[in-house]
Amino acid sequence: MGMPCFLGIDVGSVSTDLVLMDEQGKLLTSLYLRTRGKPVETLQEGLHQLGEKIPDATVRGVGTTGSARQLAGIVVGADVVKNEITAHATAAKSLVPDVQTVLEIGGQDSKIILIRNGVVVDFAMNTVCAAGTGSFLDRQAERLQIPISEFGKCALRAKSPTRIAGRCAVFAESDMIHKQQAGHSIEDIVAGLCEALVRNYLANLAKGKEILGPVLFQGGVAANAGMAAAFRRELGMELVIPEQFGVMGALGAAILAQRRVSKGLPTKFVGFAGASSPCKTGGFICAGCSNRCEVTEVQRDGVISARFGDRCGKWSTRSEAV
Repeated sequence: MGMPCFLGIDVGSVSTDLVLMDEQGKLLTSLYLRTRGKPVETLQEGLHQLGEKIPDATVRGVGTTGSARQLAGIVVGADVVKNEITAHATAAKSLVPDVQTVLEIGGQDSKIILIRNGVVVDFAMNTVCAAGTGSFLDRQAERLQIPISEFGKCALRAKSPTRIAGRCAVFAESDMIHKQQAGHSIEDIVAGLCEALVRNYLANLAKGKEILGPVLFQGGVAANAGMAAAFRRELGMELVIPEQFGVMGALGAAILAQRRVSKGLPTKFVGFAGASSPCKTGGFICAGCSNRCEVTEVQRDGVISARFGDRCGKWSTRSEAV
């Protein structure tokens, strides 16, 4: 029969995360891959790697999340397709049942989720400016010739963090260059940047929101010790950084899939081999009304398997009958 497990997938603009979780909620294995603008190919590669890592895995349910969750759900045959807020909150509650605040910073966006009595009561997302996200920190580490794995440790060695303008990625970078030219140490500049980005996060996403503990810090940037230390100083409270901080979205998707199939529903997963069959994606603008929706179309083996993106259901409903 193989090892019963649940597959969670989080496909974003920067990374694609996959996890396999057993029936007790234990993480069996996880993968982090760069999406590189090719979500389907990256997802298929990830599934191939998972199949090789745990060849006796029997997937009983699949959940997808992330910005490309609908597309990923079609490729793999997902049982659950959920937004990032739901997936991240689900994973956080599974690890810390009394969690009240979730700080999440990923490769391209950041979010804050407020949970009270186990229910999400408020959230905010920043998808406009890259300041503070993983991709921005990667770029600054490269510019300063510091390995990103050492970026946070460098910040912790600062003697007197300098003041950096953090409200905009462009201004932050130019301010860092100015401070370098003024003779400030790299450690002080890096620590100042972390503090500026945390101030920016709290001023924009957390504005007017009551942050209560326990507070979970998750997403790829949670690996940055400098950012974690800056959050602790600004909030005046401890943070919980889960061991699975980088794949919490995928873990939440796996948990949601397990809940769905526990109702006795069979999985729609097409299998590791089935998911690797060639897929072609395209799109068109529907001129049926003034909304002019951009409809995404997925073809498998030359046959249209799904359409999505329309508000009225004209094309997505039709594709269900294909």
